[in-house]
Amino acid sequence: MTIPHSNGVVLAGQRALVTGAGSGIGAGIAQALARAGAKVALNYQSDPGPSELLAAQIGVAGGEAFSVQADVAQEDQVKGMFEQVADRLGGVDILICNAWLRCDAPLQALALDDWDLGLRVNLTGQFLCAREAIGFFVRQGVLPEVSASAGKILCIASAQDRASWAGDASGAASRGGVCMLMQAMAREAAAYRVRVNGIAPGAIRTADNRAAWDTPTAETALLERIPYGRMGVAEDVGRAAVWLASDDADYVTGVTLRVDGGMSLNAGHLEGG
Repeated sequence: MTIPHSNGVVLAGQRALVTGAGSGIGAGIAQALARAGAKVALNYQSDPGPSELLAAQIGVAGGEAFSVQADVAQEDQVKGMFEQVADRLGGVDILICNAWLRCDAPLQALALDDWDLGLRVNLTGQFLCAREAIGFFVRQGVLPEVSASAGKILCIASAQDRASWAGDASGAASRGGVCMLMQAMAREAAAYRVRVNGIAPGAIRTADNRAAWDTPTAETALLERIPYGRMGVAEDVGRAAVWLASDDADYVTGVTLRVDGGMSLNAGHLEGG
């Protein structure tokens, strides 16, 4: 069953939580959800400034957003975050698991504490948030006036989820784990009319990867590995997230959508990291 929405606002009346929403891909997804009519909670770990600025920008554009603090690697903080969001918005319909921590280091120099921290934020954090969200979705059930499903979860990983490069052991383990975690959750949650999918962004122009595109030489080398001939922007991922969260994708669960301009089609796309 597909629920009609007026004026193409496909997420009207829905409540969304985006982790790691202060900048980059998370911010792009949050803005796209707000443009599609969702009310958006913007999670941050320590610095509220970027998420509060983004909330203000969404408000000026006619949307509704607010920031909420939580370390997604801490179970008690995740539970508290969901309670705050549910109290503020009356419930949760969409979860975007986007919080991510880079722990790049050669294997022999990678400290156990850094390895553990990367896995806790990147993998355990998605598990904790998704587990909490599914509980909310099951309790509220399907609200036909809102959506054809009881809830939607999107796990944000990377187009490098099937391979890695030197110095990326923690990130590689996290990305592979997120992919399989998403599939396991999708299989279990489908019985409750909860959809779980993933998005694997490729080379997206953000401040975090500035070194890969900030000079003509670096950008040219990167573009040679992208068949579509351009770098992505956060809005590309945001539009994909809106579609997967909407009833237009109601029969889609357990899949990873690659938003990478064909980069993962190129066997050499990982050369040079």
